Amino acid sequence: MGKNIAKDTFCDHDYCLFEQKLSQQLEQLKDIIEQDGFGQSTLKIGAELEMYLVDADAQVSLANQQLLNDLNDVQFQPELNQYNIELNLNCFPQQGQPFTALRNEILDKTAKLEKVAKKRGINIVPIGILPTLEKKHLNVNYMTDSTRYRCLANYLYQQRGEAFKINISGEENLSVDFDDICAEGANTSFQVHMMTKPALFCQTFNAAQLTLPLVTAIGANSAIFLGKKLWHETRVALFKQSLDIRLRDKVAWQEPPRVNFGHGWLRNGPWELFAESVALYPPVIPEVVTTKNEENLAKLDELNLHMGTVWPWHRPVYDHHNNGHIRIEFRAIPAGPTSLDMVANAAFAIGLAAGMADNIQNYLAVMPFKYAEYNFYRAAQSGLDAKILWPLNNPYKLEEVALTDVINALIPIAKQGLASLGVDNEEINQFIHIIEQRLNRHINGAIWQQNTLTYLEQTMDKTSACRELVNLYITNCRTCQPVATWEQIWT
Repeated sequence: MGKNIAKDTFCDHDYCLFEQKLSQQLEQLKDIIEQDGFGQSTLKIGAELEMYLVDADAQVSLANQQLLNDLNDVQFQPELNQYNIELNLNCFPQQGQPFTALRNEILDKTAKLEKVAKKRGINIVPIGILPTLEKKHLNVNYMTDSTRYRCLANYLYQQRGEAFKINISGEENLSVDFDDICAEGANTSFQVHMMTKPALFCQTFNAAQLTLPLVTAIGANSAIFLGKKLWHETRVALFKQSLDIRLRDKVAWQEPPRVNFGHGWLRNGPWELFAESVALYPPVIPEVVTTKNEENLAKLDELNLHMGTVWPWHRPVYDHHNNGHIRIEFRAIPAGPTSLDMVANAAFAIGLAAGMADNIQNYLAVMPFKYAEYNFYRAAQSGLDAKILWPLNNPYKLEEVALTDVINALIPIAKQGLASLGVDNEEINQFIHIIEQRLNRHINGAIWQQNTLTYLEQTMDKTSACRELVNLYITNCRTCQPVATWEQIWT
């Protein structure tokens, strides 16, 4: 979905032809989903990890292309800005020890990356947003030289017609304007892919949506942007605002943002999500593929390209290989702090989605979608300190409760969900224990960053404190121990 394209300028005819392709491929997809055997292959999980590149002074290093050349490994790809790099991990069967397999590959591949980076004096940092990032690092001069990124930047800015306005309130407040989309590149994530049985897609997707606030809060790791202590998961606000082309009173109807939580509970199946994206969002990159498809199933290149220019926090991904399938991409999990933390977040998210699926209709009956969305933003804003709406004490009554109480109540459900997928019991206990550690100690990456920065600011200016924070973060990250066990210098 993030593949490069051949050109960065298009005419009206290109857009017209592309929209015709989208309509045709929506009809094709509807037929493909109904074919015997579709989605009936081994269920797997996979992931993509985005990382920062920083120099010895904890400042961004514009070296992704150099490192990619040194690595010569197709699993590594560039990201929007030159100081970010992405690792595309393999997929692993859900039965057995998929999370251990995923973590082992992260360790293997990042060790190779770090060895190459060290020769250039570069450190690899998996973190949602780098605390030492400055406004000057967020413009087209720092963008990766890619036709796809240029096209995205040009189109979105032309559609907006003025600067992108970032306004985020937190422990401190931030109001800043950007002339292009490069602020989006400040966000790095651990995007997890989960296949599910076709008959369970709808329930599993809704369960993932409902429980996303819990995953967001326990895994928050994006607390500081441009030196400001903002949301615990600032990525949620920054990503939405940095790509928001809407202007008040520009159109008669309220066009939805391209970065969104969703527009309602899924009713019948994944096809609705593709149709919704085509209906609501104009094409950004109308590149039509002219090569002949010789696969068993249609590749639906144009539809997949279009879906890659809409950024819901859970996204359906169509794959034509083998029998074909549609999987769920979990997009809200941040990068870092360590491989153990990230894989634990993935296990918790997948376990909740699978575990809640059987009983999801009872929850949806009492949880209007707008309140699930409300919970998500409160979790992103306040993390483990958030209060959300949940039927915790009465299955037929929503009440405002501590988010941590909901997590504590649903940990057994997450374990059951993983067990239902065939994950080994030892594997389940290992990774969910990391979640329980954070919960019991009331700590995650965001809280560690905020408290450490506050402590450092007692004796340092803001710039020096952010630099020292990053250095401490890198030191702790390299221990490969969960963030809940990191030294808390503020205590």
